[in-house]
Amino acid sequence: MTESSGASRAEPPLGIDELLEQVRAGYRRIEPREAYDAAQGGEALLVDIRYAALRERDGLIPGALVIERNELEWRLDPQGSHRSPEATGHDLRVVVICNEGYASSLAVSSLHRLGLHRATDLIGGFQAWKAAGLPVAS
Repeated sequence: MTESSGASRAEPPLGIDELLEQVRAGYRRIEPREAYDAAQGGEALLVDIRYAALRERDGLIPGALVIERNELEWRLDPQGSHRSPEATGHDLRVVVICNEGYASSLAVSSLHRLGLHRATDLIGGFQAWKAAGLPVAS
């Protein structure tokens, strides 16, 4: 096919490790204590994207907004018709928390594309939060 027919050369596929590295190079991730302090100071919204079975097994972070991963963009897009009341604007500092800090990095990339430029994620996810001795409710 020629270029005029609409076909273009695709980039070679990335492996997940390369994709995570690429995504994470675009922002600064934070440690559990920094996330806790930011949330306590009203400077950040913690968003737990873990699925229900993990929340039931391991508990919840008090005060965190629970939005499962498959709904995240719809709930946090400040311009969206299905947004959560907490989605107050594009300057909102969001800290996305998954179980171990992998899915959250990919979620942050998506939030950045929606204009939530201050979105970040928690290094090590919920498991790092718990290991740091930070509050967990059952």
